[in-house]
Amino acid sequence: MNASSLIQKVWNFCHTLKDDGVGYGDYLEQLTYLLFLKMAHEYAQEPYNRNTGIPTEYDWEALRSKVGEPLEAQYLKTLHRLGTESGKLGAIFFKAQNKIQDPAKLSRLVQMIDAESWVGMGSDIKGDLYEGLLQKNAEDTKSGAGQYFTPRALIQAMVECINPQPMKTIADPACGTGGFFLGAYNWLTRPSVNLDKNQKQFLRDKTFFGNEIVASTRRMCLMNLFLHNIGELDSEPTVERADALIADTGKRYDYVLANPPFGKKSSMTFTNEEGEEDKDALIYERQDFWTTTSNKQLNFLQHIITMLKENGQAAVVLPDNVLFEGGAGEKIRRKMLETCDVHTVLRLPTGIFYAQGVKANVVFFDAKPKDGQIHTKGVWFYDLRTNKHFTLKNRQLKREDLQDFIDCYNPQNRHQRTESECFKYFSHDELILRDKANLDIFWLKDDSLDNLDDLPPPDILQQEIIEHLEAALMAFRDVAIGLAR
Repeated sequence: MNASSLIQKVWNFCHTLKDDGVGYGDYLEQLTYLLFLKMAHEYAQEPYNRNTGIPTEYDWEALRSKVGEPLEAQYLKTLHRLGTESGKLGAIFFKAQNKIQDPAKLSRLVQMIDAESWVGMGSDIKGDLYEGLLQKNAEDTKSGAGQYFTPRALIQAMVECINPQPMKTIADPACGTGGFFLGAYNWLTRPSVNLDKNQKQFLRDKTFFGNEIVASTRRMCLMNLFLHNIGELDSEPTVERADALIADTGKRYDYVLANPPFGKKSSMTFTNEEGEEDKDALIYERQDFWTTTSNKQLNFLQHIITMLKENGQAAVVLPDNVLFEGGAGEKIRRKMLETCDVHTVLRLPTGIFYAQGVKANVVFFDAKPKDGQIHTKGVWFYDLRTNKHFTLKNRQLKREDLQDFIDCYNPQNRHQRTESECFKYFSHDELILRDKANLDIFWLKDDSLDNLDDLPPPDILQQEIIEHLEAALMAFRDVAIGLAR
């Protein structure tokens, strides 16, 4: 069976399960469990003969030998037992549950997976299949999975600009399903790159490190990496199920590529004395942070700066408020402009994220020695937002939409750049004198303000109005939560 036929077959079965209330996310989870067991079984056979660490009574043979209700019972026992194991095995099956309540359909899914040889299949085929399902899951607004999904075109552009090199470490403190890792992996294995044996081993085992606090998302990430031949079956997972902001682990990385969670405030829900749910601001007290704040993005930004090796490079998706907010935001921006080389800001268009009402930017910066010098000489701003109209359905952001930015960025030598209509340079002295060191800079004329004929189509205009209203509602909720405390 070729790749497209297999992908279609897997997707079609998902549609069958949706009639039983099994969404893309739940289907992905079950695929993750079953694919891992099947591939572990294949690795245990000739010519690999690997010790997978899976007890015989809970392996693939024990599953496929049963049908109907006995299969369902065996599947439940398997999920429970493997969730207690250590390493990648326990990480994949942590708190695993069976979401397929029809034993007959579970049997069909096991048979479908059993019919294919997955280990011998190219990583491109396996990866395309899983990535396709991840995207479908993100598009399913009811699942809420879109919050973990960064447009692939944007990931590709960020990776190309950073231009990661072999034998270097790459981290993402909020890695979701591993989109940035795979983007970097594809870049490092592109046809023009010839890796030697040591470089290939380093890429597989020692390159990627991340955090993902949501257990189900983490297991999808681990499987996504595994299907792309990243990491060994019996190795410890390099994606930790922990809040990255809790503490400085002491580990430092060459590159950080990240899109930290949207949402302005960090909070935790608890039950008060009256038995009612209440929220309390989550404050991270860390010695390495310049200031204490409940703003989630500002905390992630401070954490990422800590994570970088000296001269390490970062590309981070951040909402507009990080660029202009006063108080803690101003303090962090001033310290960042001083201690890091903040060299490029890409103003992203609206309508490219599954989270509605988001206005975001990609901030590129390098870590520098703590020597008391001012390391940001000036910042280049590229405006991809003004007079640009994108939607998730009718006008998706494509790789070619970012080509001019990549050309202007000039990854081969970013110190040789030329200004253009969309690409402007502002010196450190100009930036530091702006009110609150505001980096929310724009200069292009919005054509739609002067000429009604230049207005975007009604459906796009409608979507933009909805996004603005939702963003305003989000801001009002933050104010209300603050007043209630």
